[in-house]
Amino acid sequence: MIQTPIRQVLLTIQASGTRTLLMGGQACVFYGAAQVSKDVDFLILAEEANFKKLHAALDTLAATRIAVPAFDPDVLARGHAVHFRCAAPGVEGLRIDIMSRLRDLACFDDLWQRRTVIGDADGNEFHLLSVPDLVQAKKTQRAKDWPVIEALVSIHFRENAATPQPQWVDFWLGEARSPELLIDLTARFPAQTASALAYRPLLALALAGNLPDLRAALDAEVRAEQDKDRLYWEPLKREMEAFRRAERE
Repeated sequence: MIQTPIRQVLLTIQASGTRTLLMGGQACVFYGAAQVSKDVDFLILAEEANFKKLHAALDTLAATRIAVPAFDPDVLARGHAVHFRCAAPGVEGLRIDIMSRLRDLACFDDLWQRRTVIGDADGNEFHLLSVPDLVQAKKTQRAKDWPVIEALVSIHFRENAATPQPQWVDFWLGEARSPELLIDLTARFPAQTASALAYRPLLALALAGNLPDLRAALDAEVRAEQDKDRLYWEPLKREMEAFRRAERE
């Protein structure tokens, strides 16, 4: 169940008309891949009218910026996150992170078309990054994100295995992180596995049932993705240091 302060933030953002997608830990909570998350992370449509709506929602939440960078559309467009802390009754201390761009993900409009909409008993709707897009967004340097990716894919498979769609099978074959699940998938879907081998060669190890080498290949895959994320963030970290120096001065 979504926690009351989180719900208050989500409903406030929604009531403002701001076009956002929930991502990060709270989206994982909705999908059942995490138990708790302290922050609320949003991807926002980068348009002036949408920014104005967001500012109105942040005012309602008494949310103030707590760190660099400043709220600047150009800064958001380069991939930075802007951080706020809420002070309104009921959401005191809750942190909100805003981004408009994610590494290796499509533009907001495409992500919006693929989004997941989850309703509650009161008729409210919450708009989330789709599971495949959330998986991609969670491919970070942080070790804690990779078990969440495994859980997201496994949950998606369990919920849809009885009626698999071709695009879902491609997603499972491309992103599953459990060796046992990969062995099961390659046995169930040999034709799609043959096509997927071109972009994920470790599926050959799953086909062969070679668990030791498959585990090693999955670990190497994580390290390669972590290196990719590290390279992506290096120039952004340098910009952050420049932002901090400028703010101190």
